[in-house]
Amino acid sequence: MHIAIVGGGIAGALLALRLTRAPRPAQVDLFLGRAPLTRDASHASGGMVRGFEPDPAATRLAAESLAELRGSATLREWSGYRETGSVYVPARGSDPTGSLEILDHLLPRSATLVDRDALAREHRLRDLPEGAVGVVERRAGHISPHRLRAAVLDEIARAKAVVHRADVRQVTTDPAVRTADGALLRYDAVVVAAGAWTPRLLEDSGLPGAGLRTKQIQYSVCRTGLDDLPPFVEENSGLYGRRMQPGAFLLGLPTDRWDVHPDEITRDHALAEQVVTRAERLLGVPVRALRTVASFDCYSDPSGLALRPVSAAGGLFTFTGGSGGAAKTAVAASRAAADALL
Repeated sequence: MHIAIVGGGIAGALLALRLTRAPRPAQVDLFLGRAPLTRDASHASGGMVRGFEPDPAATRLAAESLAELRGSATLREWSGYRETGSVYVPARGSDPTGSLEILDHLLPRSATLVDRDALAREHRLRDLPEGAVGVVERRAGHISPHRLRAAVLDEIARAKAVVHRADVRQVTTDPAVRTADGALLRYDAVVVAAGAWTPRLLEDSGLPGAGLRTKQIQYSVCRTGLDDLPPFVEENSGLYGRRMQPGAFLLGLPTDRWDVHPDEITRDHALAEQVVTRAERLLGVPVRALRTVASFDCYSDPSGLALRPVSAAGGLFTFTGGSGGAAKTAVAASRAAADALL
């Protein structure tokens, strides 16, 4: 098969790698575009990886990805994986049982369910609602999605994939790709893995948006004085974070800026102030923001990085919709997408 992938983020790059390494490998054309790779979500991502998610289906994908990552010395080196453990506090009233069963099957003895007192005593998470519980994972940590993407791009070039720096103007359900210079290139399948640029490319092509929307993501690098705090997500407040370096912690909250254009992102200063306020309440220590990073990603409903057909007929697909969490699932999702294409 001759397959075109439009987009060179972590999702598109890993999909290209899977296709070139298949038992009957595909011929792959990867369109990176002319924009620098430092402008996308893969570069800005905090890279937290863990197995647990409130949704059992998302847990399976995340845990499969983490298991493969931990089992491959090559992937660990390429991604700069660091195992630090993690803590996830689900929303009050949710039942983590189904996700925990899947997690225990795929990553045995990694996860433990702890109560509110243990979260405060052992993990420094305070001001939690009555009845709160936490999922503590030993086999979790963080990666550099940008570093992983760079290593994968080098590898697929050695596998004789054709990497284009041309911008793609349109895609068609034939399927085909039309580049900025007007050339129309036909393939057996075309996969748009352009992250937040995907909805605009589909619109410019006169195609439905496939339920995809863009959304701003933002976090602040803060000084907390806590060097022993593991990566965490606290759903009741929305706060998440991970240690970046001694004395500096990445902290963030979800934004409400939907349908943003990637070229028009600006920092939300009010949100950055909320991050500091909620972090001081949750962690019980003074917090000072050093800098704020604003980026963007592609969200889908239902959420999750997956291969999705654009129309009932034809060979045009999207491979995006990680909704800010593609780093956790891209390893397994790319394998599933390649299997479906081939």
